Amino acid sequence: MLELMQRRGELLGKIAAQRERVAGIGMHWQMPLSLADKGIAAVRFLRSRPVLVAGAVALFVIRRRGVTSIVSTGWRIWKLYRSSKAFSAKIASHLNH
Repeated sequence: MLELMQRRGELLGKIAAQRERVAGIGMHWQMPLSLADKGIAAVRFLRSRPVLVAGAVALFVIRRRGVTSIVSTGWRIWKLYRSSKAFSAKIASHLNH
């Protein structure tokens, strides 16, 4: 019985030391994990509001490049979209025959 009680005391001592180490590790990681949580929350907020993101991006682009540059870029993107759509339709028709 005495050996069992000694073993129990040793194990309780190990448990206490492990708890202290885990608490220290937790304190070390508390700030980075909190920052990561805030980042994830911000990304979720922005993903749930695509119009807000598009408006902010448009405002940023307008301020940096000007309206004429945006219209020109938009026109190029539209032409690229139309030509790629026509090209993919042409490829699809050749693959079906």
